[in-house]
Amino acid sequence: MSNSKIIGYRRSNGSFGIRNYIAVMPSVICANEVAKRIADQVENTVVLPHNGGCGTYGEDIEKTFVTLSGLGANPNVAGVLIVGLGCESVNANKLKSEILEKSPGKMVESIIIQEEQGTSNTIKKGVTIASNMARSASMFEKTKGSIKDIILAIECGGSDPTSGLAANPTVGYAVEKIIANGGSAILSETREIIGAEHILAANAVSKEVGKQLIDMVQEIEIKCTNWVAGTDQRLMSAGNIKGGLTTIEEKSLGCINKVGNAKVVEVVRYAQKPSKKGLIVMDTTGHDIPSITGMVAGGAQIVGFTTGKGSTVGYALAPVLKITGNCKTYKNLEENIDINASTIISGEETIEEVGEKLFDDIIKVCNGKLTKAESFGFRDFAISTMAGAF
Repeated sequence: MSNSKIIGYRRSNGSFGIRNYIAVMPSVICANEVAKRIADQVENTVVLPHNGGCGTYGEDIEKTFVTLSGLGANPNVAGVLIVGLGCESVNANKLKSEILEKSPGKMVESIIIQEEQGTSNTIKKGVTIASNMARSASMFEKTKGSIKDIILAIECGGSDPTSGLAANPTVGYAVEKIIANGGSAILSETREIIGAEHILAANAVSKEVGKQLIDMVQEIEIKCTNWVAGTDQRLMSAGNIKGGLTTIEEKSLGCINKVGNAKVVEVVRYAQKPSKKGLIVMDTTGHDIPSITGMVAGGAQIVGFTTGKGSTVGYALAPVLKITGNCKTYKNLEENIDINASTIISGEETIEEVGEKLFDDIIKVCNGKLTKAESFGFRDFAISTMAGAF
């Protein structure tokens, strides 16, 4: 097993990156195609297309702004080029200022299509800016860090009974070890805590934090019940049912195994940066990719993703490690799954043994090893909105 020393990029605000991307960030859906054309021409860039930034009001606009600014400030990002249209609600120049406030000294520029006299000029200028950033980023020297600098985002998708029995406990072991060494982890998907929130709350560091968690889950239960009249939004997805899970409570009891016996130190809203180290619970959607977005916007640099039925999801700004407890899934999707935890169910290995393998791989990925999703170039991205909030 490797030691827990990590080499990466210490940013000017003290945060620590394990990747060194240039993010080409449209501030609005209308700028997606121009942003894609820019990123296509510059190495080491990642484009973040989304369906927001205008045409909605209130919570969605604020959530998009906070999320994009958090992503721009993420330590895996060396520089940001914001591409705006010019008349959107999420103003590109304000977004630039917010990113710089969160991450002073970071390379951040904005260009406005309406001010550059159209697509061709905008792309040409954007390519110049992004390529200059990429060259500068390539000269950044790596420095020493440690597990104390790391925030692990925890996600699951396509769950089945093996998730709760093997894959999730494997992640729970790694989470406990990360936290014991001074690092942090974020548990997401509020809907999938329903029915097990009392267990997490009882293991919070204080009654106040426990109450915040209970209140968060109760709020999402009310929203789920009222969102579509006459529809029980607590029903399991078709994939979960096919996998052998029957109730949201059953899934939740398996879901919380992803944190082991770690104590909840803080409850935060979507895309909010935690103020404490340890186990954080973030109020996110149950949809995999926008849930990951919230945690990465909150500062997570790496994702641990458990799956029973199988998933190929990667992420734009953070490496995604896949873990399965299903032997058939691992056999069928070995090219997509990083850690095989089905050996726990077969009795060949213990949770502790597979957990050590996962922790070891987390360190290796932090030090530059590509996850299987990264090796395929998978850079999935989406932002949670009210329409997909649950």
